[in-house]
Amino acid sequence: MAFRQALQLAACGLAGGSAAVLFSAVAVGKPRAGGDAEPRPAEPPAWAGGARPGPGVWDPNWDRREPLSLINLRKRNVESGEEELASKLDHYKAKATRHIFLIRHSQYHVDGSLEKDRTLTPLGREQAELTGLRLASLGLKFNKIVHSSMTRAIETTDIISRHLPGVCKVSTDLLREGAPIEPDPPVSHWKPEAVRWGLSALPVQEEDSYEIFICHANVIRYIVCRALQFPPEGWLRLSLNNGSITHLVIRPNGRVALRTLGDTGFMPPDKITRS
Repeated sequence: MAFRQALQLAACGLAGGSAAVLFSAVAVGKPRAGGDAEPRPAEPPAWAGGARPGPGVWDPNWDRREPLSLINLRKRNVESGEEELASKLDHYKAKATRHIFLIRHSQYHVDGSLEKDRTLTPLGREQAELTGLRLASLGLKFNKIVHSSMTRAIETTDIISRHLPGVCKVSTDLLREGAPIEPDPPVSHWKPEAVRWGLSALPVQEEDSYEIFICHANVIRYIVCRALQFPPEGWLRLSLNNGSITHLVIRPNGRVALRTLGDTGFMPPDKITRS
């Protein structure tokens, strides 16, 4: 499993004329002698055609999983030429869609002096039950549950997995909470012990998969920014409730869609927390 890998969230769901207005560039020019700024003509949005590639243009090789990225061209047999290359490219093409369900752990005792003491609160256990019921109600054949090795994620997983019998569980330190990257705008409480994650679809996958990852808010927020190619420094601008469900879809061609972000609509209002 490889977890590798402009924040314009207001643009989500907009189309046509509304999107055109939102994505129009605001020009800032050099000051004239008199102090006034000399305006520059705004560049057209990328989707309008003829625009130069820039930060707002989708990178189809965002996770370095395009076939050409997986082939060592230097080792290519020159005699077999393009036919061999075409065969190799076909071999490395992704064939299935990957559904990633990112679950934030439930409410826990934040005052525990040691990590093992930061167990779920009674409300947190209720939240995990509700999340498990919600996932089970989707009627999907989940392939596996991968969870952080931290106590609150382990306990959340144990409760959720009761509602998904037969789905294997895998623990990993790679999903532990951490500070992924310095946030923008900066905050005083950020601690610079940066941890890097990434997300990629595997080209060898033959069938669509449905995978659950139970982890932490920082991890999920950063992964969403990277997968959607938003500036990753904006991870702290997102907010996630305890026990929430975030659903990412990764198509065989590398395109990514965010189906839900931090969904807790299945919980009663008095059960929702963000601790």
